[in-house]
Amino acid sequence: MDLVLASQGPLEQPLKAVLGPATAKVMAEHLGLHTVGDLLHHYPRRYEERGQLTHLADLPMDEHVTVVAQVADARLHTFASTRAPRGKGQRLEVTITDGSGRLQLVFFGNGVHKPHKELLPGTRAMFAGKVSLFNRRLQLAHPAYELLRGADDDATETVETWAGALIPIYPATAKLESWKIGKAIQTVLPSAQDALDPLPDSLREGRGLVPLPEALLKIHRPHTKADIDDARSRLKWDEAFVLQVALARRRHADAQLPAVPRKPAPDGLLTAFDDRLPFTLTDGQQKVSKEIFDDLATDHPMHRLLQGEVGSGKTMVALRAMLAVVDAGGQAAMLAPTEVLAQQHHRSVVEMMGELAQGGMLGGAEHATKVVLLTGSMGTAARRQAMLDLATGEAGIVIGTHALIEDKVQFHDLGLVVVDEQHRFGVEQRDALRGKGKQPPHLLVMTATPIPRTVAMTVFGDLETSVLDQLPAGRSPIASHVVPAADKPHFLARAWERVREEVENGHQAYVVCPRIGDEDDDPKKSAKKKSPEDEADKRPPLAVLEVADQLDKGPLNGLRVEVLHGRMHPDDKDAVMRRFAAGETHVLVATTVIEVGVNVPNATAMVIMDADRFGVSQLHQLRGRVGRGSAPGLCLLVTEMPEAGPARQRLNAVAATLDGFELSRIDLEQRREGDVLGQAQSGARTSLRVLAVIEDEEIIAEAREEATAVVETDPELTGLPGLRTALDALLDEEREQYLEKG
Repeated sequence: MDLVLASQGPLEQPLKAVLGPATAKVMAEHLGLHTVGDLLHHYPRRYEERGQLTHLADLPMDEHVTVVAQVADARLHTFASTRAPRGKGQRLEVTITDGSGRLQLVFFGNGVHKPHKELLPGTRAMFAGKVSLFNRRLQLAHPAYELLRGADDDATETVETWAGALIPIYPATAKLESWKIGKAIQTVLPSAQDALDPLPDSLREGRGLVPLPEALLKIHRPHTKADIDDARSRLKWDEAFVLQVALARRRHADAQLPAVPRKPAPDGLLTAFDDRLPFTLTDGQQKVSKEIFDDLATDHPMHRLLQGEVGSGKTMVALRAMLAVVDAGGQAAMLAPTEVLAQQHHRSVVEMMGELAQGGMLGGAEHATKVVLLTGSMGTAARRQAMLDLATGEAGIVIGTHALIEDKVQFHDLGLVVVDEQHRFGVEQRDALRGKGKQPPHLLVMTATPIPRTVAMTVFGDLETSVLDQLPAGRSPIASHVVPAADKPHFLARAWERVREEVENGHQAYVVCPRIGDEDDDPKKSAKKKSPEDEADKRPPLAVLEVADQLDKGPLNGLRVEVLHGRMHPDDKDAVMRRFAAGETHVLVATTVIEVGVNVPNATAMVIMDADRFGVSQLHQLRGRVGRGSAPGLCLLVTEMPEAGPARQRLNAVAATLDGFELSRIDLEQRREGDVLGQAQSGARTSLRVLAVIEDEEIIAEAREEATAVVETDPELTGLPGLRTALDALLDEEREQYLEKG
C-alpha cells in the first residue's frame, strides 16, 4: 500500500465502490491503489501544456511513457504474410514530432484501421506505450492514444476535462492510460476536503506550507505553474516528515533496548592482531573503528551502517570490531549473502589472523580464538562440530550464510552481528540472527554500494552511518572505456585483442553478460516469440552461454574460457571460482554473480557486454573486481546504443570517474527514486512520490530534525492524530514489522 494520508471515512472507501470493479481491479493489480486516499496520492509525473510539445529526444528505453505530440506523417504498408487473410498483412507507420525530436509509432494487422482514419498529418494527440528500439530508432508499438481536439472543434470536451491549460501526465500502465487515471481522479477529488493533516500546525505555518486538501487539489488540477509548486512543496514535506518520524520512533525504541557493553581487553586479542598487521590502517579506517568501538562500549545496541568502496578495507574494520567483542568475552557472527562469499571471508579472516585463529589448537597463540564457517552445503560432521563450537563458546567468530539463522544454531553469548551487503538480505534473516543473543546484540551493516547522504538518511535512517572513502595504498587505478560495438565494430575486435594481451602478460579477465542463456529451453516462451509485432522487439540481452561459446571458437580461441552463473550447482560454482583464483582459467564469462566480493588480484581486465542494460552503480561495483592487485585494471563497456542517447551518457559517466559517490548521485538522478530505494530496501522506503532524495537533501535533513524533536517530546504522537493516521498508512502491518526488525 502507498503512503496515504487518510482519515477513517471518505478516503478509506475502496475504489471498487467508487469507480466500479473493473477499473478498481486494474488499479489494485498494476498500480497498488486500493482506496480513494491511495488514488489521491497517485500524483502526476509531469504536466503538458496544450500549446507545448514533449521532448521526444530523451525518452527512456523500455519504459511506459505518455507523450503529447503532432502527427507529421502516416504511411500504410502492405507486406506478404502467411498469417494474414489473402496472404497480405498491413502495417501502419506514423511519425510524430514535438518540433525537436521524432518518434515512430507502428500498428499491425487489424489494429491499423482506426488509427489510419484518425491519425492524419497535423492531428495532435496523447500517445501512451512502451518505448522500444527498432532498426536503431526509437518507436512505440501499438500505442494507445487520445485525440486532443482544438477549442474551435465540436468535441472540446476532451481537452476541457483537464482543468486549465495544464494536462497532468500520470504514472500509467499498458492496461490503464494516463488520461483514464486523470478521469478517475476527477471523480474522487471532492474527497480531498476530508484529508487529515499529518503536519503539526506549528511546522506547517512556520514553513508557509498550504493545507493538505488544498495541496491535493492543486497537484491534480493546477491552473498555473505556481499551483504545482505550492502543492509539491507541501507534499514533499509530508513524505519526508512522515518517513522520518517512522525512523525517529524506531531509533527512539532502539535507544530504550538494553545491550551488553563490549570493551576490548587492554592487551588482548585485538592488540595482538594489530601488532601483527604488515601495514598501518588508513586514517579513515582508524576514524571509523573509533566510532564503532565507542558504540560497542555503550549499554544500548549499536546500529551502524559501514559504507565503503570495493577495496576500501571494510572487512578489516569489521574484523577488528569482531575481535574487540571476542576480547570482551562475547561472540561475533558475520552473515554473507552467498556461499562463495562466506567461504572467501572465512579464508581471508583466517589468513589475516594466522595463529590467532587457532584457539584450542596446537600452535595457537595465547589470546587465540576459533574461527568457524557454517554454510548449507557443509558435510554433516563438519557442521555438527561448528555448531558445537558455537554453543560452547569455543568459537569466538563464525562466518556463514543464512544457514546461521536455523533454529538449531545456538550461541554461547552473541555480542555482534555483521551483515555483509545489506540489500541482499531479507530483514527477517537479520532479525532471526539478532534474536539469538541473550540480549539484543550490536549490529554492523556493511555495503560496498556508495550511498549518497540523503539516501542513507532515507533508506537506512534507523542506522548511524560511517563512511570509508580512502583506498588503501597499493591499489591500482582502473582505466574504463566505452566500446561502441554498432558504430565501430573494429573497437570490439580490439577489445578481445586487449584481453589476449592481458592473458599473455600472465593476467586473467572477466567477461560479464546480463543473461545466462538457458532460458530459451522453455517451450511456452519460444512459442510466444513468433508474431509479426516481434519485428518491433529489440534483440534479447547477450547471454553467458552463447558469448562463452562464440569467444571460445572465435577471438579467444586457444585460451581457457569457463562460465559462472547463479543457476549452477554450488559445488560447481565453487570449483570454477577456485580454478579461476588459482590462475588455471584465463577468462571467466559470468553474470553479475561476480559483483559481490569475488577477489582475484590477478584479474586485470573486464569486458561488460550490453553494458547499457546495467545500472550505473552496478557497473561501478562490477568494475571494482579488477585492479585489485599491483597491476592496473582495465574495464571495457560494450554497447550497441546510439551515441546521442541517454544510455551512452550513463556509460560515459561511468568511464569518466572512479568516484562511487558521484556515480551513485548520477544513478539516482537518472532513475526513478523507487528503483534505487527499492534495490536497497523493500517496503516503506519506496513510497516516495514527489520527494527526490538528491534534490531535496535540505528538506530531508530538516524533516529528520523536526521528526526527532516531535518524537522526543511525544513518542506516542498522542497530540497528532493526523500524523498517526499517516504513519499507519505508511507502516501497514508488514512494514511495521519491517521497521521493528530493521
